Amino acid sequence: MSAPIDTTAVREYLLGLQERIVDAVQAEDGKPFLRDGWTRPAGGRLQGDGLSRLVEEGGLIERGGCNFSHVRGQGLPPSATQHRPDLAGAPFEALGVSLVFHPRNPHVPTVHMNVRMFAAMPEGQAPVVWFGGGMDLTPYYGCEEDAAHFHRSCRDALAPFGAALYPRFKAWCDEYFFLKHRGEPRGVGGIFFDDFNELGFAQSLAMTRAVGDAFLDAWLPIAQRRRDTPYGERERDFQAYRRGRYVEFNLVFDRGTLFGLQSGGRTESILMSLPPLVKWRYRWEPEAGTPEARLYRDFLRPRDWADWSPTTPVP
Repeated sequence: MSAPIDTTAVREYLLGLQERIVDAVQAEDGKPFLRDGWTRPAGGRLQGDGLSRLVEEGGLIERGGCNFSHVRGQGLPPSATQHRPDLAGAPFEALGVSLVFHPRNPHVPTVHMNVRMFAAMPEGQAPVVWFGGGMDLTPYYGCEEDAAHFHRSCRDALAPFGAALYPRFKAWCDEYFFLKHRGEPRGVGGIFFDDFNELGFAQSLAMTRAVGDAFLDAWLPIAQRRRDTPYGERERDFQAYRRGRYVEFNLVFDRGTLFGLQSGGRTESILMSLPPLVKWRYRWEPEAGTPEARLYRDFLRPRDWADWSPTTPVP
């Protein structure tokens, strides 16, 4: 029989992180976030609890949410054992915080962040624990200063745990947030890691916490700089078109979305990440020389953003 693991400290940290992020963004937005607690009683496919915090039609955020969940189940779904087939079907415990903010102003990038811990309890073995998470930025109108700031914040968060982690997690992010059917990156990336426990439990948790703690400094200054940038229907139209790519990725490729749906999670919370207004067009391409074309030409491909300076030539 597998011994249970104590997740109390991890849970307390994640709930505190959620509260800090919501308080800061709520103050910036000006509209209170909805608070929706939920529980899954014993005996069902999943059991546990969570807290969804959501805002719609805010001053800064058109739609966004920051969710905490802590669930247990009798069998890990395929999305969680993609790289660990030996754990397929094992009882599990999972807890994490996940957020997506879709700003109203097209000059403010959409942002995603999550930090999570999984524990699988295979029969007759010690629990297998791992961490995952990261953050990534999806601009609609590219600004080098913003992309560089975001990536430097990610690099600084990981620096105490080894200089090799940022370039490794950046490359992982570039590869992961890529729409294979389109041949397009979703945005300018950031960092991504999964199935991570190589630093041991304490240090792997500390690294995951550092990522969560870095989020506000990584994104909020960008939002504050860009939220009052003038825009019109052209920019809103392009924003809605690019949001369509966000939807495609989350519904086709995203492991967190797939895990939630495959494990019987709470649909309202899982699909919180979808934007409120989206457009698709048949074989549309931006006109040459426009800001929209510049996004594709200069931004939607991997670059060494953390080392960017105003004198860096465009590759």
